[in-house]
Amino acid sequence: MELKDLVEGQREALLATLRESIRIPSVREEDGSGFPYGANIQKCLEFMLETGKHLGFTVGNLDNQAGWCEYGAGEEMVAVLGHLDVVPAGEGWSGDPFSGDIRDGKVFGRGSMDDKGPTVAALYALKALKESGLPLRRRIRILMGTNEETGSADMKYYLANGGEKPVMGFTPDGEYPLINGEKGIVNVTFSHRLHQSGPVRLKKIFGGTAPNVVPASAAAELECPGEMLGQISAALPEKTVCVPISGGARIEAQGVGAHGSTPEQGENAIGRLLLALNDLPLEGELKETIRFLAEKIGMETGGESLGIALQDEVSGRLTFNLGTIEGDETGLTCCVNYRYPVTKTLADCDPKFQAELEAGGFQVEKQTHKASLYISPESELVTKLLRVYREETGLPAVPKSIGGGTYAKTMPNVVAFGPVFPGDEVREHKPDEFIEVDRLMKNAQIIARAMYELAK
Repeated sequence: MELKDLVEGQREALLATLRESIRIPSVREEDGSGFPYGANIQKCLEFMLETGKHLGFTVGNLDNQAGWCEYGAGEEMVAVLGHLDVVPAGEGWSGDPFSGDIRDGKVFGRGSMDDKGPTVAALYALKALKESGLPLRRRIRILMGTNEETGSADMKYYLANGGEKPVMGFTPDGEYPLINGEKGIVNVTFSHRLHQSGPVRLKKIFGGTAPNVVPASAAAELECPGEMLGQISAALPEKTVCVPISGGARIEAQGVGAHGSTPEQGENAIGRLLLALNDLPLEGELKETIRFLAEKIGMETGGESLGIALQDEVSGRLTFNLGTIEGDETGLTCCVNYRYPVTKTLADCDPKFQAELEAGGFQVEKQTHKASLYISPESELVTKLLRVYREETGLPAVPKSIGGGTYAKTMPNVVAFGPVFPGDEVREHKPDEFIEVDRLMKNAQIIARAMYELAK
């Protein structure tokens, strides 16, 4: 019997397991349970490991941070990396977000697409491969994480505490045909103290919700003499307004929201506000601070004025987003999110950015960094997976680089491969998340074939 027929034979069991896993609301909680990420995530991990044991696999659990189901023999291991934690359900669902209901050929529920559906598909794909009796020279491990949605501390723990690294692997937590490049991601929080002077003074400034979101609105409250309101209002550009308030004015700026990985698709309201403030009759330290932010960042999306406008042929240009700002009469704090090309490193951009901030009188409060990921399209891993995709779907198989990040960044020798097909709606983290049953089974077929090609 062909491998794809053996996969199809797992359909009912696969769906039953997926539905049961969705019914466990595995959202991270600080619940005092003693488990790393809460009792519900632990329950889901135990359920999956018990299912794997029932299917005849060897199972392992590293301190409840990550578990695995494994089949085969050999010194080397191939991994399929999935995760069992999910984001909160949120509002806007037409039914129970943790029902696992099947309607109109779709499995609904938080995690159905991201990432329980693909992880369960991998488990039953491995069961089909086991039943096939096809010869393998590497072990295959379905590695199940528990903290992808809130920091990926699970895989850091796994690697730091003796978890075996795969020689090759993939995570079905991205897109097809295959993602072989992911930009480096840097978040920087920096601040400036203020000693204000002059008739116009900053009382409050705010905008943005997160560093990786282009802010759609921002505002600043100014203390100023009433006779200056007309002058201030006349100086404002489009999409900014002056609203009189007690003792001064509030300057409001409107933008267009977008994801921080594609800031050029939005209009940064904080940048627009800073440009407007820079045209006002400010004085002293406030004037110099606003001038720096307006001239060095403003509404730019590529870091040009900061001197970090990097680019490469593989992934394009560096993207830059001023995500949040907050402050009062004593100082202000900003947070930016920038993403450098996949063939570059932090050393290519960070020293220059830090020097610019220092020259502007700013102090870095916090910085986080996820290094870029790039695996050559000529590598054995990429060429084999692309061949599998092409032969299983009949579709073009060209790898891509992205500005976002996937679970592949947490594990060496891993790329993102599926589960979203080209042209399909991206439904992760949205209300009424679902995965079509036919798409789920197609993923299982592709995963089974991919595991075999990497391990044979």
